[in-house]
Amino acid sequence: MNSSMSSSVAFAKAKAADRAALIGYLPAGFPSVKGAIEAVKVMVDGGCDMIEIGLPYTDPLMDGATVQDAVHRALVGGVHVADVFRTVEAVAATGVPVLVMTYWNPVDRYGVDAFARDLKGAGGAGLITPDLTPEEAGSWLAAADHHDLDKVFLVALSSTDERIATITSICRGFVYAASLMGVTGTRGAVDTGAARLVERTRAHTTLPVGLGLGVGTGSQAAEVAAFADGVIVGSAFIRRLLDAPSHKAGLDELRKLTVELASGVRRPT
Repeated sequence: MNSSMSSSVAFAKAKAADRAALIGYLPAGFPSVKGAIEAVKVMVDGGCDMIEIGLPYTDPLMDGATVQDAVHRALVGGVHVADVFRTVEAVAATGVPVLVMTYWNPVDRYGVDAFARDLKGAGGAGLITPDLTPEEAGSWLAAADHHDLDKVFLVALSSTDERIATITSICRGFVYAASLMGVTGTRGAVDTGAARLVERTRAHTTLPVGLGLGVGTGSQAAEVAAFADGVIVGSAFIRRLLDAPSHKAGLDELRKLTVELASGVRRPT
């Protein structure tokens, strides 16, 4: 069993180095269970401070085409929740905090307390729950507190200040700011509302704010790192694996991108 580390540790280390944290996302089971574990280890070696492992789900409504493609491949490959925990365990062994990002239905089906127990047992830091509202989160909040897990909820551009206050009040670890309306995916330019969303969120919490908005280059990472505590990258990592002619070539591309993004969050502004 791995000992779990709160995501706050990664943010504190980055802050001590006067920079933002780099947070990488990859679905478990993509391109295979073993392949995903190899990939996230490359991401950690390349400079990711924290990892989000996606739990593949049959109806990923909030995900963009790139993430949906990867999730579909993982599901076709027969990935199970046990494989998610196995992946978490492998990441936790590297010494960086690892969270699971999941829609609520699989957790509910598994059993909320059992999921929290098994996530903790695998060395997981907590859960990111994009479709779980505070009003429906009672069972998860209780299980997370019981098993000492981070509770990461999302705020968006459409969130009112009152809603941001409600959401941040139940978060632990960090707050996930989703700057673009609609689905996830890489973008050509940093959305202009992103900095304002982070500013609005900070008015209600002292927790770090991680921003996910489709960052795909070192310069974009530097731009976001100038105003957010964490830069969350998913689609760009997945795309390198999807586009590569072989798994080995994909890992090489993944390493290059991670190093570029890691240097971006360290770039003086």
